[in-house]
Parts: sequence; structure tokens; C-alpha cells
Amino acid sequence: MSVQVTEETFDSEVLERSQTVPVVVDFWADWCGPCKALSPALEKAETTRQGKVVLAKVDVDANPRLAALFQVQGIPAVKAFRNGHVVDEFTGALPPARVEAFFDSLVPSRADELLATGDELSLREAAELEPGRGDVAVALARARLARGAEAEALEAVKGHDGDFAAAGIAARVQLVRAGLCAEAFAALDRGEREGALDGLIAELGSLPSDGDAPAGDSSSNGAMTSGEARDLLRRAVVGILSELDPGDATARAYRRKLATALG
Repeated sequence: MSVQVTEETFDSEVLERSQTVPVVVDFWADWCGPCKALSPALEKAETTRQGKVVLAKVDVDANPRLAALFQVQGIPAVKAFRNGHVVDEFTGALPPARVEAFFDSLVPSRADELLATGDELSLREAAELEPGRGDVAVALARARLARGAEAEALEAVKGHDGDFAAAGIAARVQLVRAGLCAEAFAALDRGEREGALDGLIAELGSLPSDGDAPAGDSSSNGAMTSGEARDLLRRAVVGILSELDPGDATARAYRRKLATALG
């Protein structure tokens, strides 16, 4: 059921409410034929999503300051708000299928909901629903690593080489199998990110410059050359750093340290 919004109620009905649920605002006028044509599609899209999206309607004639504030040049103008900001919009009477797609883009998918749940069973279902999602693959791999299932973790990120975090997890499994960096990854699991990065970069610096030289415990399953180990260490470090904001001071510092170690 759509809510009629005015200049006095806009902050509470739209900006504040959008902190918890997406709010779609329909800027319209009674004299506007396309507005009346679009309205049933908007209302149906809201109703079928059962409270996951709220539809608000603003009469631009009665609320001209709102129309000016949000730079409404023509109507119907539809703007989607999340966390108090416009995140998507369109102008004109779109066909129902495109209205449905617009609303779909605002509602978390089933995989999103399962990812937020976070347990391994939910993550496995999410991976089955959307197998191409790197974030789901990484979360599932971590859940499996937490119970020591390295082979299953590696399987979870298989095919996600383009995702830095996923590639980092795959590198981690291979390094540990070769007898390398177990303490650094244990530190990472304890939440000691900087300690883990220091350990990985120190290991990188200690490897022979000869790429064909052996690395790690030659008696372990998966022994490798120093060149292979250096590449895996690089991937592991990049994978960890990829989950930090690019402008983060820690990320910048460790990128410089990595570049120096790779020298």
C-alpha cells in the first residue's frame, strides 16, 4: 500500500525509512496521463514484494520544493532511495516488465539473504543458486577452512581465479600443503591481519631468488619451487588486501612492502 508523502513527512517516510528498507518515490501530478498509466505497475510491484520495498507518492504540484530539491524535470519521475540517498531512478511510463526489473534490483536476492545468514549450509545453497558469485564462494571457503576442510575450501573457490580474495584462498591452501606459512594463516584466522601479512611477506623475502629452487618441506604433499611459492604468496597477500578499502593506510603500506619483497 503506497504512502502519500508531503514536504513535512518526506524525511521520516522516505529518508529515515530507507535506512531499513528501499523506498521508491513516485513524483506525479493529477493532470499527468503517463503518471496514471504508470501507477498500477508501481503499486503491483510493491505489493508482490510483501514489504521488502515501500512505495511513496509525491504530488509535485502540492510539494514543489521536493520536486526542485530532487531536480524533477519531467513526470512521472521515479527515484529509489536506500540509506537516505537516491540509488536508482527513471523518468517516464515504463512498461510493467521494466518496472518489475527496477524493483528487483532493489530487493536482496535469495542468495544475498543466505550469504547474510552466514552458516555453511546456507552458503552452500547460495553457491548453488548463484555459482558465479565470488563473494559467496569466498564465504563458503572460509566456513570450510574453519573446520579444517582444506580440500572442500579449494573446491569452493574453483573457477573464481578472477576474484582476488578467492584466488588468495586457493593460494593459501596450496602453500599450507607445501609446508609454508601455517603460522601466518593461523594469525589471520585469529583476526591478526597485520601479523599475517608480515609473516607472508617475510616468507616471500626468505625464498631463494632462483625460481627453480625447492620451497617448503620437500617431504610434504604438494612440494613446489621457489618461483611457484613466490607467486602463491603474492596471490595470498593480494587476496587479503583486496578486502580492505583501496585508500586504507594499512593496505597502502602493505602494497609497498609487497612490491619491495617482489623486487
